[in-house]
Amino acid sequence: QVQLVESGGGLVQAGGSLRLSCAASGRTFSNYPMGWFRQTPGKEREFVAAIRGGGAVSYYADSVQGRFTISRDNTKNTVYLQMNSLKPEDTAVYYCAAARLPSNDLRRQDNYKHWGRGTQVTVSS
Repeated sequence: QVQLVESGGGLVQAGGSLRLSCAASGRTFSNYPMGWFRQTPGKEREFVAAIRGGGAVSYYADSVQGRFTISRDNTKNTVYLQMNSLKPEDTAVYYCAAARLPSNDLRRQDNYKHWGRGTQVTVSS
């Protein structure tokens, strides 16, 4: 069983930066591709970014490409989401998730088995 705990959310002005962290339990963290998703009230949860187990391959939603960077430190069982040039439309609850094995399309929510409880990110204009 994998447990995930997000942190690092908060209130920031447009143009600012935040770094989210997701700490995972379990001895086999490096086996799991990890993803970040976000959700705003009244909307479906959407894909933000994902990273393969080794950390060399990552994927991004078009809306965050070039502004957000996903990374992981397998020695610390932690995945990060560095968010730069934040926009008000980035306001959402951000969730990290651990994918099922094997998983090909990391943009699909149904490929993820374990989810954190989320952390709120609010970007003011």
